[in-house]
Amino acid sequence: MKNQKKIIQVPYIDQSVKYPTGCESVSTVMLLQYLGYEITVDEFIETYLEKKDFEIKEGQLYGADPNLYFCGSPYDKDSFGCYAPVICKALEKAIGTEYEVMNETDTSMETLIQNYLDADMPVIFWACINMREPIVGPSWKLLDTAEEFTWISNEHCMLLVGYDEEGYYFNDPHENRGLIRYEKELLINRHAAQYNMAVAVKKR
Repeated sequence: MKNQKKIIQVPYIDQSVKYPTGCESVSTVMLLQYLGYEITVDEFIETYLEKKDFEIKEGQLYGADPNLYFCGSPYDKDSFGCYAPVICKALEKAIGTEYEVMNETDTSMETLIQNYLDADMPVIFWACINMREPIVGPSWKLLDTAEEFTWISNEHCMLLVGYDEEGYYFNDPHENRGLIRYEKELLINRHAAQYNMAVAVKKR
């Protein structure tokens, strides 16, 4: 790392007021507002985020693939969330041609820091709520294929905005946490529990 400590000042949005499962959308809008886009969380959800509700068929719960759609609604506390490809697609529509959207899933923290944070660019980042243990389940059948899908609970999305020698700093939208620091080893472990997902943008 070039510097021992760096924190990017990014507008903060609390998800708990209106978006109980909207951490991915809120984190993305914090990035967009940092880049100068005049967009609200509601506009992002309604205009750009692809969503799909759950259905009961013959007693079985059917839902979307979180790689394709947000599973449920960000306004609903009983909904789930979405994975990096969904945010990539929504962000591409919201951001236009000025920036290229990068799916940085499985990219090392060192590379994320070197390529983005050290260039003053925050990163949308998946881990677990409050660094809780991941929990396997619940499961549902996918609407498109009827394949069984299992969600890893305590999924959470934040905006990575900084680092020091022993930890990483996030704008964490959960329960108005604001700027928060998590220890490196625990954070990396919880990031791995959610498939090492991350999304970033770079100028074209």
